[in-house]
Amino acid sequence: MNTPNETESTNLIASLTEDDASQYSRRSFFKRAAVVGGTGLIAAGGLTALASAVTKPRIDLGENDKPGNGFTSQDHAILVGAEIAEALAVTTYTNIINVAPFFTRLASDDQGYLMAARQEEMSHYLLEQEVTLRATPYNSFFYPMNMFADAQTTLNTLVALEDAFIAAYLVGVRNFSTPELRVTSARIMGIESDHRTLARVLAPGVSTTDGGPIETITGLQGVAESVDPPNNNGYERTQCWNRIGQALSALLPFVDMTAAKNAGFDTSKTYAFEPFTPTLPNPLGDFFSFKGC
Repeated sequence: MNTPNETESTNLIASLTEDDASQYSRRSFFKRAAVVGGTGLIAAGGLTALASAVTKPRIDLGENDKPGNGFTSQDHAILVGAEIAEALAVTTYTNIINVAPFFTRLASDDQGYLMAARQEEMSHYLLEQEVTLRATPYNSFFYPMNMFADAQTTLNTLVALEDAFIAAYLVGVRNFSTPELRVTSARIMGIESDHRTLARVLAPGVSTTDGGPIETITGLQGVAESVDPPNNNGYERTQCWNRIGQALSALLPFVDMTAAKNAGFDTSKTYAFEPFTPTLPNPLGDFFSFKGC
């Protein structure tokens, strides 16, 4: 945990267009997710062009097991956007496990879900870093007030983030330039969907000491949804996103001081992304290759 300096937010994503910024001001993450009570619109300030973070000429990946012989600037933008999201996911799961009091009172299988999710998100991050040849441009994050102290806030935020990750990887399915990248995006999206459902599974198991059992969770739709059944989607929700900039604008309060303040987040501290070498729960579920086999 570090005290942040109020420095300007350098480049969040090259494909974050003026249209994305205006949409962001109309349908901000926490207007829709309603994780923080009474939060209003997040200002569009800080939606700077992410050119230096994600714009890159076509790159020769050099190995047969990589997606093609190169990729486009749009591919790169989506991949770096995904890196930011995965770094945020790893940081979120790490602090639920290490900081949140309710974690210690969960059943062992629910604790196991959260620990496995942390490993999986780290694996996704490293895969994307291998392809982009660069680290995430953001390595510390803001969160809502009482994020890890209050179980309801934690689970609302976690499910809202997983909703955003699902929709972001569906942008990849829609816009990546190669079948290999599209299939990889779909494979990761499926895991994010697992995470969303399992977060809803554990909610009723939150101890009365921690305000449980939790029976409703408010995700990215901004609607308190019953956790019964936890697998309540017939189809994944796209959030109507078709550009990676829309996904990144939704995540802006987690990385930008101004947006975080306007969202009512706790800006007195940040939580650092701490990479590690992951161990996936089952070797049969490992990556293997971009060919999907």
